[in-house]
Amino acid sequence: NGSAAPKGAGWLGADACQAHWAGGESLAANGPRTCWAVKEATPRGTAMRGSVGGGCGQAAAWAELQDVLDRGGAFRCIGELKSRLVRSHTDRLRRIESGDIKVVGVNCFTQTEPSPLAVGELIVTVDPTVQRDAIEDIAKWRAARNQTAVDAAISALRDAARSGANIMEPSIALAKAGGTTGEWASVLRAEFGEFRAPTGVGAGAALASVGLSAVAARSKAMAGGPPRILVAKPGLDGHSNGAEQIAVAARDAGMEVIYQGIRSTPEEIISSARDEDPDLIGLSILSGSHLQLVPDLVSRLRSMGIDAPIVVGGIIPDADAKTLIEHGVARVYTPKDFDLSKIMDDIADLVLAYRQTS
Repeated sequence: NGSAAPKGAGWLGADACQAHWAGGESLAANGPRTCWAVKEATPRGTAMRGSVGGGCGQAAAWAELQDVLDRGGAFRCIGELKSRLVRSHTDRLRRIESGDIKVVGVNCFTQTEPSPLAVGELIVTVDPTVQRDAIEDIAKWRAARNQTAVDAAISALRDAARSGANIMEPSIALAKAGGTTGEWASVLRAEFGEFRAPTGVGAGAALASVGLSAVAARSKAMAGGPPRILVAKPGLDGHSNGAEQIAVAARDAGMEVIYQGIRSTPEEIISSARDEDPDLIGLSILSGSHLQLVPDLVSRLRSMGIDAPIVVGGIIPDADAKTLIEHGVARVYTPKDFDLSKIMDDIADLVLAYRQTS
């Protein structure tokens, strides 16, 4: 909120690690376009400070706002805004990879010692009974409500949406009748369609790193043409940076990339895999639902004869990663796998092995 700078190198390290499959959103993702201005490094190249408010940060923020207004406002230029975010984050990651930006724990001072506070697995996992209990609660709720009143309210909402009338009153009526959020959204989705946000990955980005350029040379020379990969985000989390940066890195590594944005259903992913015939499928999941979604997706893809290798990225505990491998996943990437060039080289190896055996 601009009231104080983040404290400690841990914030910077976490921000940098959002650059890949396990990526998330970050205040610093916009690089020089945010109010956080990254200052000069110390002689050892490690200390980085944030400045807030006046000076270049305030001027840059105001210039950015004015540019948006000149373009007709945020709604009119949402695609441009998204493209700028992706380009800026890509530039930052390239600078981290090259060593131009030093991030403690990522590309410098990586030595560590076990923490006396670290006992067992530090990733919070959800008890499987939570989902079961939630489903049972919804079933009980629906069984106890007046279904006739709910059906009438749904019909009134549909009529309002179809005619262009104000949908607020029928929405409130549906809520009071006991309608669920899913029922409400399904009516509006059926009438208005579903908005798919721009991904921003198709815009021009920073120059490819030396490592990505080397992978691009491999891709160009590969028998059968450049690798063709499908990047998909199942689940409900909205943390898109990781998948976007993987898509951009794959493109800069000379690969053909299919990426349709966040919150894809398993059916949509399977349909894309069937129609696009990729050499590799990459799944990015930060919702914590990897053990539920991935084995099911693998099984369904294989049942349709889609045998391309599948890799997964996210905040995934080691025990869960082992389970995913046992279910047929070729690779699992987590925040410690922050080197995009190595990931792309690994993907090229997987594609080459796949083509040689298929």
